[in-house]
Amino acid sequence: MNLEDHLGDILRKGRLLANVSRQAAAQAAGLTEAELSTLEETGTFSRRPNFAALGSLIQMEARKLEAIADGWLPRPQNLERWQHLQRFTSTGAGLTVNCYLMWDPRTRTAALFDTGFEAQTVLHTVRSERLTLTHLFITHAHEDHVAALGELRAAWPAVQVHSNSAHAPATQRLAGGAQFTLGALEISFRETPGHAADGVTYLVQGWAGNAPGVAVVGDTIFAGSMGRGNDGWDLARAKIQEHILSLPPETLLCPGHGPLTTVAEELATNPFF
Repeated sequence: MNLEDHLGDILRKGRLLANVSRQAAAQAAGLTEAELSTLEETGTFSRRPNFAALGSLIQMEARKLEAIADGWLPRPQNLERWQHLQRFTSTGAGLTVNCYLMWDPRTRTAALFDTGFEAQTVLHTVRSERLTLTHLFITHAHEDHVAALGELRAAWPAVQVHSNSAHAPATQRLAGGAQFTLGALEISFRETPGHAADGVTYLVQGWAGNAPGVAVVGDTIFAGSMGRGNDGWDLARAKIQEHILSLPPETLLCPGHGPLTTVAEELATNPFF
């Protein structure tokens, strides 16, 4: 799976976070404004930018930008290590989005994290694995993450929906410090606004075989990048540092778009940190 953000996306976001104009960034990179504009739009370049100067200007490490430019991808993760965790991808409105199903093998109780655009693949797995879908956790209420909510609730009317949205019914809103259990699994949450005002990261622990914890991060952070700072770039980055990158290095990060990654890989390679 490709990164959610190509090099140009990352540079544009970095410019916006650092409040640097395209003209100034192009000059530092040794490119024309037209060349930088093409790079930001397509992720490709005909002349290699001066990453040292550009990185210094937009407060990103040149070696991390170089790694992205040279095709870095996070190491593939074998999800069989986590019993049981499955990722589903769906497409719509020009987007590809991830959602995640986790369940306890003894009780066969399951939780879904976000819904994506369609529910049938998830529902087929729930049926074939003879699961009871008890919880549906929403990382944030952007349409691509909740598009199939109605379909899922129609199939499982008793499922408990959890959201940090101020517009959600009171019975669905997450309460501070709330924790949930799914058989042996323990689920807690951390507020991670910035991309979305209701942004939440869910931490799932207690996996068999001492498998590392899992953080479902929505669009807060991606492999090699971060979500758009709709509610403030500085806020978004600060919450990632405080609540996600402070987790143990081996923690599996499950983003809303793009490939799986780990805290260790993001600390080593993500240009925003």
